Amino acid sequence: MSKEYQTLATQIIALVGGKENVANVYHCQTRLRFTLVDNLKADTEALEKLDGVTKVIINAGQYQIVIGTHVADVFEEIEKLVEISQDTTTQEKKGIFDTIIDFVAGTFQPIIPALSGAGMVKAVLALLVVFNVITTDSQTYYMLNVFADGVFYFLPILIAFTQAQKLKCNPILAAGVAAMLLHPNWSALVTAGDAVNFFNVIPFTLASYGSSVIPIILIIFVQSYVEKFLNKHIPKSINIVFVPMLTFLIMGTLAFSVLGPIGAIVGNYLATVFTFLAENASWAPALIIGTFLPIMVMFGIHNGVAPLGIMQMSQLGYDSIFGPGCVCSNMAQATAGAVVAFVTKDKTTKETAIPGSITAYMGITEPLLYGVNLPKRYPLIASMIGGGLGGLYAGLTHAHRFATGSSGLPAVLLYIGDNTMTYFYNIIIAIVISIISTAIITFVLAKHFEKEETTDNLDTTQAPVITGQEVMSPLTGEVLPIEKAEDEVFASKVMGDGVVILPEATDVYAPFDGTIATLFPTKHAIGLVSDKGAEILIHIGINTVDLNGEGFKAFVKQGDSVTKGDKLISFDKVAIENAGYSSQTMVIITNGSNYNQIIKHDNQFSQTGDLILELEK
Repeated sequence: MSKEYQTLATQIIALVGGKENVANVYHCQTRLRFTLVDNLKADTEALEKLDGVTKVIINAGQYQIVIGTHVADVFEEIEKLVEISQDTTTQEKKGIFDTIIDFVAGTFQPIIPALSGAGMVKAVLALLVVFNVITTDSQTYYMLNVFADGVFYFLPILIAFTQAQKLKCNPILAAGVAAMLLHPNWSALVTAGDAVNFFNVIPFTLASYGSSVIPIILIIFVQSYVEKFLNKHIPKSINIVFVPMLTFLIMGTLAFSVLGPIGAIVGNYLATVFTFLAENASWAPALIIGTFLPIMVMFGIHNGVAPLGIMQMSQLGYDSIFGPGCVCSNMAQATAGAVVAFVTKDKTTKETAIPGSITAYMGITEPLLYGVNLPKRYPLIASMIGGGLGGLYAGLTHAHRFATGSSGLPAVLLYIGDNTMTYFYNIIIAIVISIISTAIITFVLAKHFEKEETTDNLDTTQAPVITGQEVMSPLTGEVLPIEKAEDEVFASKVMGDGVVILPEATDVYAPFDGTIATLFPTKHAIGLVSDKGAEILIHIGINTVDLNGEGFKAFVKQGDSVTKGDKLISFDKVAIENAGYSSQTMVIITNGSNYNQIIKHDNQFSQTGDLILELEK
């Protein structure tokens, strides 16, 4: 291993607070994913300055360091420096949503390489059949199918292992329990169809568990508590024998009698939902993923959505939930970065955009997203539009993939199946739509934004014209720079520049004369347009959309005209914070590109009605 990665690994461990602050760490395709005992001990600013680190993201309770395609090499050196056995009881409390995302990511991310490899074998197999190299009744076809299907059929064992690691129970025992579900003797009983009664008392429901997902998740979740109970109450001197024995006896009984059947029922309902979407709203998932995947990546939500595609494949044999929209989004992002590399005059941006675009075309977008598209904003917007258009076409034509794999250009092979090339042709057309539309939109926007960036650096003796547009504080509290927002999207200014207010009062007032442009149904956010054309968003709290309006009350409606100082919304700060959410309130200028300068007045604390922002045009 090169000294470069050894040095980088050593620097990373030192800056996350030392090995004693590392409770757990693993990696996905581009990120080191740390669970730290105390996130405050990590020096985020210093980490982002390291050569080899693209971005640092704190999301879903994880401290994520974006490295790029060589993350596995860095992780190999990281493993040598840390011991993954720390007590995590002092970690900060996470909300329910973050906990779920963290659990799903920790369970499914480690098995993605196996699924990807098996998926590409399936793609090769499909190509060999389509081009008449082999026939479906040949032994070669039979064995290649074994190569590819092994991972999918024994998926419960892989999930059991990774889920047990996440839940801190014995992964080998978990894999052993999963193996029971796939034992040939049980499969024979299911095929025979004769009733099975354990000790002639407990009925075992006849269900097949090969390639299933939900049953094993339920089983290992319960097993984690059973194991902890047994380890706590059985003396250490004999627990090496009795804990595994009792775990197998208890979980085997529960798996076949209760948990497995419940999981199978839930899986069948999911299959019904997936089938309904495929037949009645095939356009929706691909459009949503194609458009919003970059935002999902920033929030880590994609880790909770991607497994739906795996579940759909385990139930129906194909994925139309995540794959089509994902590949369209990735190709759009890659294209946006490539256009930026072509038009920009900035050498540093070009050096980041060129390799970033290449890796994005191969399915790894994060280096490009955080290095170019997000900071510049306009390529991100263009890629979301282009990805959405391609996703819409893919959805309308029912494009779906027959195996899971990386969502780059090679992934088009995954759309060959069912003895037809139709899905392959449709995903190619969808990708072309994404690439062409993104290229055009990015190029048009670049004419304005790249020129603006160039002229911003020129000296000028002409004073800017002051529009007189003032933005008053909509509520009372401590004022911070927008970079201090606890949400990455706001802090990175992808929504626009502005400020953060730590509220001490719970009423929000109009910051100027204008109109209510948007009022979210959950009342946690409101958009206004001033009489002079300024557009602002007032967003109350972080992730408070999950509260579904509880604790919020609106005094205006969309379309209302308001005068500076009119009461807009009241909220229950205590209830928000007790529910585990931050009450940070963002005041953002969403059309900041229309102004030469946004002046932030140096208010460390503002009362309602105090001047906090002034716009120059």
